[in-house]
Amino acid sequence: MRLRKYHNMDNTWIIWVTAVSTYLVIYHHLGYPLLLRVLVRYFPPKLIPSPTRSYNNTESDNQLSSMVVLMPAYNEAKWIADKIRNLSSLDYPSNKLCVILACDGCTDNTAYIASETLREVTCQHLKMTIIEYEENEGKVAVINKIMPSIGDDIVVMSDVSALISVDALLIAATYFIDPLVGVVNGRYQLLYPSKGEKKYWEYQSTLQYQEAQLGSTLGAHGALYLFRRSLFSPLEEDTINDDFVLPTKIVARGYRSSVDKAICAIELEPTNANQNFKRRLRIGAGNYQQLLRLMNLLHPQHGGIAFTFISGKALRVVMPFLMLTALLAWLWLAQYHILFAVGAALQSVTYIVVTFFVVCNITPKNSLLATLCYLVSSHTANMLGALRYIVGLEKGRWQRVCLPTYNSIEKKR
Repeated sequence: MRLRKYHNMDNTWIIWVTAVSTYLVIYHHLGYPLLLRVLVRYFPPKLIPSPTRSYNNTESDNQLSSMVVLMPAYNEAKWIADKIRNLSSLDYPSNKLCVILACDGCTDNTAYIASETLREVTCQHLKMTIIEYEENEGKVAVINKIMPSIGDDIVVMSDVSALISVDALLIAATYFIDPLVGVVNGRYQLLYPSKGEKKYWEYQSTLQYQEAQLGSTLGAHGALYLFRRSLFSPLEEDTINDDFVLPTKIVARGYRSSVDKAICAIELEPTNANQNFKRRLRIGAGNYQQLLRLMNLLHPQHGGIAFTFISGKALRVVMPFLMLTALLAWLWLAQYHILFAVGAALQSVTYIVVTFFVVCNITPKNSLLATLCYLVSSHTANMLGALRYIVGLEKGRWQRVCLPTYNSIEKKR
């Protein structure tokens, strides 16, 4: 009798673990998006009038904020010319816009190509400063080093490999008329997405837009986001996901982060499965780090911000561990009931099929299966990235966009 009693108690505990982990997995992937969709019906989006300028200088230009595009760069020779031409084509007053290209210990000819591109007739009006650092220190070090010298109203962070829609800055400027708006985000797109990537970023963009309708979204994408210079506070040197931490710290101070789908950033650089997995490893480590450092956002006093942070960001950190826990728990309970056996079988088959496609580097033609493959591989990378951070293997240095010491060569136009 005693053995059976303890045995039943063990099963009860496992059933609770199974129920909670399964519920959280379903809630994060399906429940939260559906809940957002319902809630936004009661919070209609604030309509921002579309600005029209058509490259014509008018007196109203004087009312626009001054902006600086800050681009930390490491070995971006392949993309820098197209980026400069893109910035030269933006519909924003030239006397209100300048660009800083910070070459972070580049070992290629990024700076030289940038200088030559600025000589092109269509780019000569662009006010651009090129800074070359001898040593590579990391993106965060570059940002902290340059920000004190910036006196413009708005800072535009943008990756070199991402092209910006021509009216992006003009649209963003209308949001900053509201003094409570501290950050403005746009829509991130890949030029050559796989089926899984395309579905994933459409899903993320929808969530971000709906979160903004409820009050404020969290984080941003390094391809393009804007923030008030006055709200910047130096980042910790080992910060991994700077494009999440920097804007989220501004939101934590009571400012809003808005999103406009008409502001677009298109990523030119394609990635293969191996590159994407490595990128997700770093992001996974950064997700764990930001959860620890922004833990105060979980407090109910933050209201809707706490809700979105828990449902979206915090759960994402623990999601791979919850998925693994759910699988093991269902497998254990499969011996007691057919329902658990079926559930365990479905999960097992799904993970086996996904593993086959990922390991064999095969892209499924079915969009649902392609999305599942991308999602599961991303969660796997997030888990491994978090573990790398916990054991101290992730040092917070990004090898793609890195940083330098201050031996700078400046060229101002």
